[in-house]
Amino acid sequence: MDDFEMCPRFEKAVDMLSKRWVALIVFVLMKGPRRFGEIESCLSNLSGKVLSDRLKEMENEGIIERTVYPEMPVRIEYSLTSKGNALAPILGEIGNWSTDWIEIGAGK
Repeated sequence: MDDFEMCPRFEKAVDMLSKRWVALIVFVLMKGPRRFGEIESCLSNLSGKVLSDRLKEMENEGIIERTVYPEMPVRIEYSLTSKGNALAPILGEIGNWSTDWIEIGAGK
C-alpha cells in the first residue's frame, strides 16, 4: 500500500471548519454584516458564550472582521473577510449535497 500523508493545510482547514457552529456562522454572515444578537437569533441552541468564543477564533483566523461603530449605544457588526467569503462556494456545494442526500424526519 502507498504511504499517505495528510496535507497539514488541509488538516488545519478541516479542523477549523468542523468546530461546532463555525460553518453555520459563516453561512449566516454570507448574507451580509450582522450584529451579535442577530447571529445568535439565527442559530437556535447556540449559547452566547460559545458564539463569542467562535467569533473570536474566526476573527483570529482572518475569516471574519469585527467593526465597532462609535455611536451611542456602540454598535458592533461582524462580517466576512475575503478569506471568509471564499468559503461561500464550498458551503453552497455542501448545501447542494445535503439537498440530494440528507433526509430530515423520522428516518434520520
